[in-house]
Amino acid sequence: MGLEYSDLDLPAKPGVYIFKRDDDRVTYIGKATDLRSRVRSYFSKNPDREMIPRLLDESGKLEFIVTQTPSEALVLERQMIRTHQPRYNSQLKDGKSFPFIALTSHEKPRILYTRHPPKGSKIWGPFPDPGSAKLVVKLIRQYFGIRDNTDRSPFGFVEPEGDSDYGERVRAVESVLDGNARVLIDRLQKEMDRASNDLHYERAGRIRDMIGSVQRTMSESVVSSRFYQDCDAVGFASRGDSGCVVILHAKEGVIQGKVEYPLIHRGDVADSVSLVLSEHYSKRKPPRKLLTPTPLGDSMTEWLSSRRSGAVDVRTPKRGELAKLRSMADRNAEIMVTRSPRSRSGSLEKAAADDAAKLIGLRSLDHMVCFDMSQTLGMERVGASVVFRKGRPSKEEYRTYRVKSTAQDDLKMMAEVVTRWVKRQEEWPDLLLLDGGETHLSTIESSLEDLGVSGLFRVAALAKREETLFMRDSEPLVLDRRGRAIVHARDEAHRFSNRFHKKRRSKGALADPLEGVEGLGAKKIQALLRHFGGRKGIEHASVRDLREVDGIGKEMAKRIRAHLQG
Repeated sequence: MGLEYSDLDLPAKPGVYIFKRDDDRVTYIGKATDLRSRVRSYFSKNPDREMIPRLLDESGKLEFIVTQTPSEALVLERQMIRTHQPRYNSQLKDGKSFPFIALTSHEKPRILYTRHPPKGSKIWGPFPDPGSAKLVVKLIRQYFGIRDNTDRSPFGFVEPEGDSDYGERVRAVESVLDGNARVLIDRLQKEMDRASNDLHYERAGRIRDMIGSVQRTMSESVVSSRFYQDCDAVGFASRGDSGCVVILHAKEGVIQGKVEYPLIHRGDVADSVSLVLSEHYSKRKPPRKLLTPTPLGDSMTEWLSSRRSGAVDVRTPKRGELAKLRSMADRNAEIMVTRSPRSRSGSLEKAAADDAAKLIGLRSLDHMVCFDMSQTLGMERVGASVVFRKGRPSKEEYRTYRVKSTAQDDLKMMAEVVTRWVKRQEEWPDLLLLDGGETHLSTIESSLEDLGVSGLFRVAALAKREETLFMRDSEPLVLDRRGRAIVHARDEAHRFSNRFHKKRRSKGALADPLEGVEGLGAKKIQALLRHFGGRKGIEHASVRDLREVDGIGKEMAKRIRAHLQG
């Protein structure tokens, strides 16, 4: 079964689209001013080309790369066709190529407009507009006195005696071609102003058009640059908890392709990007240069270098050609994360739940319940349970609990709350998750056996230290990115429990009478509760008894006793 347009979701942006077979072999590459409308035309009832039905039937997927302008799409399309040689791009497989601007390797470099740059030369391009490229060469020769292929100086350019500053002029030209065209544009601007002041408006208009050509030509070089030798550019974008990392791979001066990683974005940008890069480069050799949206830290750089068996230059460029390339990666990530956010988010979260299920040996993880307990100063104790359905929070099923027994420790409180939950259930989850470690797991498993429901669902405890998951008859498992759905459930239970606890405190429900004792802080209150086993023990303690507690002196003991007696 081939592609269906209803399965696609493309932006109305310029760019390149890539048809692929299920085995990732490229079948066709095209360019578009509007990707959405252009690709839609392939699925019309009366296609305008005979090959289209075969292309759709043979292709199993479609990818795209967004560009800044249609001209960039034109250049990128050509370069990708050269790289992949797709079956259905027969009309574009001729020997024609786009022009480059080259500086030769002569002692006094010569500037050329050429479709076949000489070996050893420095090149810029390719440029989709040959006329603009020729104009740039002409202007560079005129204003900087750079020689042409015949080794002649430009007509009308007076060289300094001995041509001693030729190397300096060449370096200035390289700066212009690298994107810093300000020097050339400033010179043209001054000429335009002079022509206008002299009432030579036609000449001023021609110079104005020249400035526009220079600006367009320089901006179009983002998809190809001599700086892109072995370089990956990483882009990132997020909307809520949905994120996307895009990696553009450039080699031998041109962008070769794009890889995208949708993800659930829960932390900061560096964490999400590092997560993707550790996955991406576990299967392939990192490039010499890696452009990232934010610094990643020494540990990631060291890991990348070890994977490459050589140094990897990780940088976050702010200006110049490399910054342009990285910005293009950001634009593509932005498109990916904003198109159909609801359906993408849902599928991402379901995929995360499926990944976690495979990781811990369950058939599915479409229904997960997680418990967390919260208490302050050992007094009023609360707990909460959260429910996830297919990886997404089911907030209407969230529940809060106030511990009714006199239990003071976390284990007994959790056992009480879980027992109350069990007695109300009509549907069992795939996994009951506890915020805790091995002791929590054994305590709750024991309670479930007493209730006669042991074995009806799996139980696990997730310890915060190294995110270690404990399950019966399994070795402790340190979760990696495949377990992100489990970590998220635990974090959500913790957040919800703490929010409930804070809400009750704001109403005064959890205000501890001892907090009114001058000089008595939380640590000393906890010490009193542990020493006397709870509130009643403190209320019946004498001044002498109170002084036996670490940190409680004679005066403090008297204040406590006086406070409790009113």
